[in-house]
Formats: sequence, structure tokens, C-alpha cells
Amino acid sequence: MSAANIFSEEFARATAAAGLRARRTALASGHGVVFVDESGRYVEELPDGTMLEVSLQPGAPRETHLRIIGEISTPVK
Repeated sequence: MSAANIFSEEFARATAAAGLRARRTALASGHGVVFVDESGRYVEELPDGTMLEVSLQPGAPRETHLRIIGEISTPVK
């Protein structure tokens, strides 16, 4: 069995595609998704499209580990 080359373009594309599928599945199932945006903020995307800036509370129970800082408004195009 050969080892996967994690530095290959193919691996990078497969990893990105898997992440996008997981995000879509979570949102479709009614779960929010937390990620770090291009500005370095922790963002929670909710199934209805709402985007919240959040902070993580280490050691807090799962139900309370996110603290909402505020809603992120989407720029008008």
C-alpha cells in the first residue's frame, strides 16, 4: 500500500471538496458550522444563512462553548 502524498494538488483538492460536502451536510441537517474567516475571526454560519462572529470558551460545556460577539452583515452587491 502506498502512502498518500499530503502535499499534492490532488490531495488538497480532495480535502477541500470533503470539507465543503461536510459543511453542506451539516447546514442541511440544521447544524451551525464554525470556521475561521479570511480576517481571522471565528464565524458561525447558521442554516438560515445568518453569520455570527463568535468566540470559543475553552472548558465550557458543549452547549455553551460559543459566545456570540455579534452578527456579521453581508455587504450589498
